Amino acid sequence: MTLSIPLLVAAPLLAGLMGPALLGAVPGPQQDDGPVTTPVHTAERDRVVEHVAARTAAEQRRVLDYWTPRRMARALPIDLLDIVTGGERLLSGLSGGALNRTTRQLIDVDAATKVMGTKTGLAQRVPRQGTPLFPRTAASKLPMPSHQSAAKPSASTIGARWITGGAVARTTGRVFLTVRGADFVCSASTVRSANKDVVVTAGHCVKDGAGEWAENWTFVPGYGTGGEQPFGRYAARRMFVAEAWSREGDDDYDVAMVALATSGGRHVADAVGTQEIAFNAPRGGQVFGFGYPADPPYNGGHLVYCAGRLKDDPHGQTRDQGLGCDMTAGSSGGPWMTGFDAATGNGTITSLSSFKYSDDPRTMYGPYLGDAAKALFNAAQHA
Repeated sequence: MTLSIPLLVAAPLLAGLMGPALLGAVPGPQQDDGPVTTPVHTAERDRVVEHVAARTAAEQRRVLDYWTPRRMARALPIDLLDIVTGGERLLSGLSGGALNRTTRQLIDVDAATKVMGTKTGLAQRVPRQGTPLFPRTAASKLPMPSHQSAAKPSASTIGARWITGGAVARTTGRVFLTVRGADFVCSASTVRSANKDVVVTAGHCVKDGAGEWAENWTFVPGYGTGGEQPFGRYAARRMFVAEAWSREGDDDYDVAMVALATSGGRHVADAVGTQEIAFNAPRGGQVFGFGYPADPPYNGGHLVYCAGRLKDDPHGQTRDQGLGCDMTAGSSGGPWMTGFDAATGNGTITSLSSFKYSDDPRTMYGPYLGDAAKALFNAAQHA
């Protein structure tokens, strides 16, 4: 077994990482009455935990104003969270069923602290003490993607730019968020919902496992190659994660639903459309995965896709399924779709980008969307 490493702790990105140029973020003002976090569903391990984010129009405007072009350009993939902030919150907050897992490398929140080992659980991560567990140049040895995509999308690729357009180019977007005073990025997708406001993303793109919730959470659909925001940006109103993720960072539950505020008086679904979402779908089969990878050799400015057939976790430690994919950090939370029509850009979301094992950088894993994810969605679409 090998040490678990941050997939994308590359030298170009980490150069001067602890300096103010990359930190470039200040915490947003705190609400006088503090955040509101409430359990809203009671089924065992499917219980939903809600966090109220920007409640009023004034708070939503503050969030949107926070994201200046300079801050957005400097935001980092969230897998650098512990390196940037020096925090170890996840190290002390995980327990329970997670102890029975083979530790693997997440793309985001806690990638920086994990080690790979037989029956080494998430709670047994080795503190980094400010130093990578693997040489920083290691990521440069990963296979370089072509950054090219044929006019007709391929049904089998580990990573290429999506240049075909269609609905997916509008419904997929970048997420900008602040955790512990530093700014980060993820990916997300709109989904068809009763309130026309819901996006799905990874749990670790919303809440630091057993740690704190993200602030300044903003979704930018159809993010352009030059930082264009053709459909506006949307602040989070309410966030929903499974109790199992909130309590112990259980990767089987690395899913979040976010109810957005309107932008310019329009719901996000009216502005960009939506994708379908399915729960308890048949396992396996063909999928297309999308996201905005931001770590080298990618730069976060392009929508990238992977396509292929799913396989079960070879370690048998999660219910997650794997997809051949070399997308890097920043793509976390990006949608995986079955029944995807490349001509229209429409499909049905059945998973999302979550983690990679350190000894297999060419396979991405995504959680199975079962009853817990359905409970999240139902809570969010009626928020």
